[in-house]
Amino acid sequence: MPGPGADTVVGHDVWLGQGATVLPGARIGTGVIVGARAVVGGEVPDYAIVAGNPARVVRMRFAPDVIAELLELAWWDWPIDRILAAEDAICGGDIAALRAARP
Repeated sequence: MPGPGADTVVGHDVWLGQGATVLPGARIGTGVIVGARAVVGGEVPDYAIVAGNPARVVRMRFAPDVIAELLELAWWDWPIDRILAAEDAICGGDIAALRAARP
């Protein structure tokens, strides 16, 4: 009998649209938005927006330098009180405010 397949990995701050299917072994990066009813397999880069069957990158949410800074800030690892205090900056993608709020 074959062993288990590859792990399915979903990064931080990922939004899954209604009815989206994530296939076994998929690797979804941080900050990804998956469109409704998309079928996701393989690897999805950080901060991509994907849609369709099979899911394809429609566009990136931010420029490469902004993505690098968001990954370095890693607000999802902050203490909960800092996350709550920075909620507007997180939701708005306000990098300067996130830098200022960093613990």
